[in-house]
Amino acid sequence: MLYITDVGPRDGLQSQGTIVGTEGKRALIEALFAAGLRRIEATSFVSPKAVPQMADADALLRGLAVPDDARVSVLVPNQRGLERAVDAGAREIAVVLSATETMNRKNIRMDLDAALNTCRETLAEAVRAGLRTRAYVAVAFACPFEGDTPTGRVVDLALQMRAAGAEEIVIADTIGAAAPSDVERVLGALLGILPAQTIGMHFHDTRGMALANAWCAMARGIRRFDASIGGVGGCPFAPGAAGNLATEDLALMAHQCGFETGIELGAIGAAIETTSRLVGYPVGGRSQRWLARAQA
Repeated sequence: MLYITDVGPRDGLQSQGTIVGTEGKRALIEALFAAGLRRIEATSFVSPKAVPQMADADALLRGLAVPDDARVSVLVPNQRGLERAVDAGAREIAVVLSATETMNRKNIRMDLDAALNTCRETLAEAVRAGLRTRAYVAVAFACPFEGDTPTGRVVDLALQMRAAGAEEIVIADTIGAAAPSDVERVLGALLGILPAQTIGMHFHDTRGMALANAWCAMARGIRRFDASIGGVGGCPFAPGAAGNLATEDLALMAHQCGFETGIELGAIGAAIETTSRLVGYPVGGRSQRWLARAQA
């Protein structure tokens, strides 16, 4: 089984110039559920001033109907964000730790040590509250400000997040700079220390290599991936970060290679159409046209 977390409602929408209303976000999440997605990152409890698109996180989560077999996660930047998420009914949270000093300072105005401590404290509090937990190690391959990220640092931060209570460590190619050889290098170091089932991958498609990188990770035994419906997304704090790996592309490749995902490819077109309507322009991964013809 391949487990795909669709991050479109959060990572996909957060950098869009058009503010999507709460009902629109809810419609997108419902369309993803209807297509068989059972893991969705719905929103983030960050400062509305920093990310206006996520200002309705509380209202969105409170009004969301979640199937019994589905998991909805939310991103929280700190303990204050965690408190808001718990009040809104969150059952699964994620923290984000950038692997470089400059990215942390540009993103959250903290140095790496302070950001690490904040993530540790937030994870510990989430565990005490009985929540499921994920931890992103961002810019794990390259940073827009510092260049290549040292593999040893990624491994060290991943281990510290795991020790702090993260059930899943998500290695994020935030700016889409990685090639399959980079994925091999980082996973080669991580898999000697962490079980494959505790590792997830988050790829951006800036250089057109996200799907190849995903296949490389699959070949190494990774079964947990982030993807975004229609390939929408990008980090507003990372210059040059283009859209995410498209959910439909990853699901199609997985199906053709014999992996179950639970996603109904014939129904995913409706979610892509909903996304296009909400952002105001056509979206879709590389397989979208083929999927549309196959459905027709």
